[in-house]
Amino acid sequence: MKGPLFYSKILLFGEYGIIKDSKGLSIPYNFYKGALKISTDLSDQAAQSNKNLERLAAHIEALQDTDQDFPKFDIASLKSDVEAGMYFDSSIPQGYGVGSSGALVAAIYDKYAIDKITVLENLTRKKLLVLKDIFGKMESFFHGKSSGLDPLNSYLSLPILINSKEDIEPAGIPSQLATGKGAVFLLDSGIVGETAPMVNIFMENMKQEGFRSMLKDKFVKYTDMCVEDFLSGDVKGLFGNVKKLSHVVLDNFKPMIPSQFHELWKKGLDTGDYYLKLCGSGGGGYILGFTEDLEKAEKTLEDYKLEVVYSF
Repeated sequence: MKGPLFYSKILLFGEYGIIKDSKGLSIPYNFYKGALKISTDLSDQAAQSNKNLERLAAHIEALQDTDQDFPKFDIASLKSDVEAGMYFDSSIPQGYGVGSSGALVAAIYDKYAIDKITVLENLTRKKLLVLKDIFGKMESFFHGKSSGLDPLNSYLSLPILINSKEDIEPAGIPSQLATGKGAVFLLDSGIVGETAPMVNIFMENMKQEGFRSMLKDKFVKYTDMCVEDFLSGDVKGLFGNVKKLSHVVLDNFKPMIPSQFHELWKKGLDTGDYYLKLCGSGGGGYILGFTEDLEKAEKTLEDYKLEVVYSF
């Protein structure tokens, strides 16, 4: 058995903000992918994945028994496949903010949900929200609380525009320019990030009046403007707003930025060669970068490996 491929995702804009109803924009990133496989001879990594699947199956079974809105799964097949040595064979790095658990959840839903919503049918807003809700409940097994967006992106393999918690839609994004000088890139921090502790710090900060108003007046405002600029292809506006957003993150989300990157972050703001922002919850994993001149950014960041995810 080898299941279909499910891809990683990148949340270009909206990390943390979507918890507070900012806009968000998530795109599939086909460089990393995973599929369900069965083998009797499991490597250590595959054996670990197999154990995770066993626990996930129990989580899905419990959801089925206690939540009347949760769909029916073929639990018997899922359990017997896990016993036969099923694992998620994935190149998606874990703890890097590119949706490793999301792709796994999408693969399990695709194979074992009995009356599933498919990608081929007319995806109304209502259906998208139902899917997002199901995926959020499944992925909460990994993160404690999940928006369900990562698995949704992986399942549909389409860019998704988040207007608010209750309003999401597939988005058309401007075609990439192969000859363009500008780029969105990933910068490897070399550290594995964990989502739950970062979200906890954010929730603690949300108890402070000052932090809440900064989030509304600056973070959400610039995030929304970045999404609008990106979708309309306004590159000049986009870089102006990404710079403001990068500044706000450096000033207010320091715990989410690995300390050895604080200087690098500031250097980008000072030189204008690139602007950095969080990719996912931060704390490690990838950092997202935006530059109007990729060659210049590569020179300034020559000690780091950059992966281009989108060209302007």
